[in-house]
Amino acid sequence: MKPTLYVVSTPIGNLSDMTYRSIEVLSQVDAILCEDTRTSAVLLNHYQIKKPLISYHEFNKLEKEDQILSMLSEGKNLALISDAGTPGINDPGYEIIKKTIDSGYYVVSIPGASAILAALVVSGLVIQPFTFIGFLPKKSSDQKKLLTSYQDRPETLVIYESPLRVTATLKTLFNVFGNRRVVLARELTKTFETIIRTNLNDAQAMEHNTKGEYVILLEGFIQKEIQSILSIEDEVKQHMKTGMSEKDAIKTVAKARKLPKNDVYQTIKTK
Repeated sequence: MKPTLYVVSTPIGNLSDMTYRSIEVLSQVDAILCEDTRTSAVLLNHYQIKKPLISYHEFNKLEKEDQILSMLSEGKNLALISDAGTPGINDPGYEIIKKTIDSGYYVVSIPGASAILAALVVSGLVIQPFTFIGFLPKKSSDQKKLLTSYQDRPETLVIYESPLRVTATLKTLFNVFGNRRVVLARELTKTFETIIRTNLNDAQAMEHNTKGEYVILLEGFIQKEIQSILSIEDEVKQHMKTGMSEKDAIKTVAKARKLPKNDVYQTIKTK
């Protein structure tokens, strides 16, 4: 058997979500690569796992490659974990996984908790297909460019966001997509787990907790049958009955019908 790098998923909050196989593997490897040794020590101590910890994170991952490959060349088996969830999914991991494969060693996945799937299956939105976007770019212009490319996609979109930026991101999503259904999930599997099922118009007006990262799940593009039944004027009125302003209703109808906002505005003003 060749030396192996085990990619081990760990709990995203509740320590009881650790799998038996994950505990077994972490107890047997020669060393564990982890983002923050202090965070990982809490988990490992809980399960009485005593193994050497090697710091491996976003800022040192390239300089650690030689050390890791050297250990594998000596016949040692290693485990890769992140602070929470599955390594490589918005966490360090891709580079060393690829290097390990390219160097001829085994890479084995030990599946477990994932914030993406945990949020998706309770969202009430279409579960498959879905597209995981991850964290958005920091610049507003880059965000809009990226999101616009998903505007006409039918699948559910999954986004990670910091609690400090969630309000601004919801406004950006509304400006790009109009008033779609959205689900906000935070503190998943923890004591204060919160799932908010609403729409973008209402979500951007809410006060959001500034603790705990958010998973934002956005409804995909749906060609609504209502467009073939209602006139543009009546569709705008339908949206306004839900509490939407005329301006936002016009914007939503324009996006859904792929029309310029001014055309929709002129249509309802000439009635």
